[in-house]
Order: sequence, then structure tokens, then C-alpha cells
Amino acid sequence: MPADRRLERYLDHAATSPPRPEVTAAVREAMEVTFGNPSSLHRKGLEAERALTRAREEVAGAVGAGPGEIVFTSGGTESNNLAIRGALRGLDRRGRHLITTAVEHPAVLSVARDLEQDGYRLTVLAPDARGVISVDDLGRALAPDTVLVSIMAVNNEVGSIQPIAEAARLLGEERTKGPRPVLHVDAAQALGRIPLNVGELGADLVSFSAHKLGGPKGVGALYVKRGTPLRPLLAGGGQEGGLRSGTENVPAIAGFGVAAHLAAEELPAVMAELAGLRHRLTQAVREQIPGSRLNGPPGGEPAAGLARPGTAAPHIVNFSFPGAPGEVLLHYLEEEGIYVSTGAACSSRKRGRSHVLEAMGLAPEEIDGAIRVSLGPRTTAADVDALVEALARALADIRRFTRR
Repeated sequence: MPADRRLERYLDHAATSPPRPEVTAAVREAMEVTFGNPSSLHRKGLEAERALTRAREEVAGAVGAGPGEIVFTSGGTESNNLAIRGALRGLDRRGRHLITTAVEHPAVLSVARDLEQDGYRLTVLAPDARGVISVDDLGRALAPDTVLVSIMAVNNEVGSIQPIAEAARLLGEERTKGPRPVLHVDAAQALGRIPLNVGELGADLVSFSAHKLGGPKGVGALYVKRGTPLRPLLAGGGQEGGLRSGTENVPAIAGFGVAAHLAAEELPAVMAELAGLRHRLTQAVREQIPGSRLNGPPGGEPAAGLARPGTAAPHIVNFSFPGAPGEVLLHYLEEEGIYVSTGAACSSRKRGRSHVLEAMGLAPEEIDGAIRVSLGPRTTAADVDALVEALARALADIRRFTRR
């Protein structure tokens, strides 16, 4: 590992993104100045409440929601659980069928599997070879007792952008056959990386996580469209509109608000920069590393500020290098101060192959040799070039050793 940390190149932003200085300042101020309980009636409580209100407005503004439609949680996992379990509890008399996809984050798939054990009927949609689900498959899976559909906006391992707006239109068209199912979207990898407006998506529930865009860990949010039946998971003091009891984490929420505001403000420039870096990376790997494979869709160059479903988000790239275990590659790169991952950070320490790559139909040796590179606003062309050079050296060493 380089002795000089300035030489470190962090390329694992999909796992977590470094906190922005403005975010750190907001967290510090909330801890040292506006430290009161937002439910207290005295001045310190009112100061904290104003900080909470400001952050709620900033997050709502970043996603095109009303401030009253934003519920703060402890992170993306809680937001997903509140959305899925809370909606099903609110719709229990309507039906017991839910639909999700085989490429969801474990925070959705594990919930769905648990509910299946509790007697719900579960349909899991398979993706195509790009990691993209078919709206036609969704239409065929719908049934009179379908109450909830959960589809992620951007896949966290391969970056595929799912056809959320098309799925929402289909659910609206199916209303004549019964009540419209609730549509939940896990947007943890979309906020701050592709254009995101909850009204244009047509979703009822959308989950967010602050630390994916330079905010603090341990805080997230759930967009709850007005009128969506949702029952809380926690009983208590009735904070967050009665949907998430517990004293609000004002410092983390304040940091989230700042991160969301800045991400929305800078999105056009950041998106274009990341798309260019992604193209540079994929081209260099294709040209300089024989036998490599790009997993997932090709990059979707932003056109008129839009990222198209079926293409890849600009910040996530997944490669396979058959014959070179991804974990070995990861540690080779780490020795050179370059940080990537072998897949979702939440499950990287557990044994087993990527469920996303398996669902896409990759062969075992392609899955075992996969790494994920995820870019961020601080990533440079020099970082990308250094990664490709280090990959080429690492692969030459590994293949020379395995030939002995």
C-alpha cells in the first residue's frame, strides 16, 4: 500500500462515497449548535426542528417530492423494509401476492423471501443478459391479488437502469382489472447519479440512502406518495408523520439534506463527467486486457440530460477476468492503493457467488473473476488510467503463477 495516502485511488463509490466537506460541516454544526430534541418546545428544540425541516425540503427538492412526502429512516435497508412490509400491512385485505426481480439488493430480496415464508405468494422476475427486466414479463406476472411490485432504479452491481416509468404505466393500465398495485423503487444507486423525479417515475414509494452520494452513513429516506397505504413498523412517539417513531438523528439528517441538495445542483456536470470516465475505462480494458468481459449494459451517454432504461448508469462498471479470482484481483489492486470491490459491499464478506451475475446467466468462472468499479465526483482520468495499468500487471502476475 502506498505510504502517501494522496496516491490512493478510491473506486468503490457504490459501496459508500466519501463525505463531502459541506456535509461534515453541517453534521458538526447540528451536533454542537442545533443539538436539541426536535420535539422539545424550547428554543433549542425549535432550532433542531428548523434544521430538520430544512433537510426535508432539500431532500424533497432533489427528487421532485413534497416535503411532507419524505420520511427519514436509518438508511436504505430500513427504507426498503418500511416500504415493503409497511405497504403489505396496509393492504393486507386486498391480496397477498408481491413481485420483485432477481437482481434486487439483499435489502429487498431478503425481505421478499421472508414474506414468502410468512405465506405471501412471491414472483421473482428474471433479467436479460444485460441485467434488465422486461415490462412484458411484469405484465404476465400480474394477478388480481398482486398488491406490491418492487423494482430497483439502478442495479448496484452492474449499473443497469430499469424501466421504472414503463412499469408504472403498465400498473396504471392494469387498474381496470383490479386495484393498482403499489410500486416501490429502491433508488439508492440512482440519487445524485442519474436524473430522478419521483413524479415522473410514477412510483408510490422510493427508498434513498445518504452515504451513496457523499452524505453520512446511518441515514436514509423513504418517499411516500400522498394517499399510499403504509403502516409503521415501529411503535413509539409518532415522529416522521407517525411512520417512523424515534427521536430523529438531526446531525445525520442535516448532512443528508446538504448532500442531496448539492448532488441535484451538480448532477448535469457530474453525470457527463462520469459517463466520459466510464467510456474511457471500458475502452481501455477492451483494448489493453484480452479476454475481459463487460457485464451489464453498455454505457448510456447522457442525451438531453436523460439516462435511458436498458443502458448503464454512468458510475458503475462490472468486468469479468476469467481465470483470475476477483478477490485476488481486489487485493492486488489494494496493494497499489486502488480500491474496487467484487460486488455488493453488504454481502462481500459472505461466501457464495453474485446472485445478480448468476441471474444474468454468467458462467461460474466469469462470476468468480468479476470485479465492480464504481466512480464518483472526485474520480479523475488519472485514476482510471492507473486502474487499467494496475489491472494489466495484476492479471499478468496471476496468469503467470497459475500456469506453473
